[in-house]
Amino acid sequence: MINAIVYTSNTGYTAEYAKLLGKKTGLPVFPLDKAGSEVSDNSEILYLGWLMAGTVKGYKSAAKRYRIRAVCAVGMGGMGTQIEEVRKKNSIPDQTALFTLQGGFDITKLHGIYKLMMTVMVKTAGKRLSQKADRTPDEDEMLEMMLHGGSHVGMENLAGVLAWMQNQEH
Repeated sequence: MINAIVYTSNTGYTAEYAKLLGKKTGLPVFPLDKAGSEVSDNSEILYLGWLMAGTVKGYKSAAKRYRIRAVCAVGMGGMGTQIEEVRKKNSIPDQTALFTLQGGFDITKLHGIYKLMMTVMVKTAGKRLSQKADRTPDEDEMLEMMLHGGSHVGMENLAGVLAWMQNQEH
């Protein structure tokens, strides 16, 4: 049984999802850096982390301390995308549920190396996407987010996670 929701957030979108889940499920919600004093080692948790180049930030640290039942990786990509790549790159076991959630993008909320990296990414990938004639709707959405920022965080995006959690209770 899941005891808590633990997360790592950089610009706030992952924290928003964690809080939405906590409100809906009644589970306590903690940022990873504060969970140590609140959540017992080896507790079963739902972990949310932001994606950076396919890496779920904080996952490895959380996995050393807790039994992670499910991972929600929050990034700029569409809902349910990159599942296999994220699972493989982060060595997430097959028995651990994995969800990819679309968060948001606001370059003004980034700092240091992340801001520099994303500025370069927006210039290069954004230029490439803007010049592409046959963009998919997902690519249009990605380009819009890169150029103007925005958030896709919403309770409706958590339907799969909530259904999985409900199935775990039975």
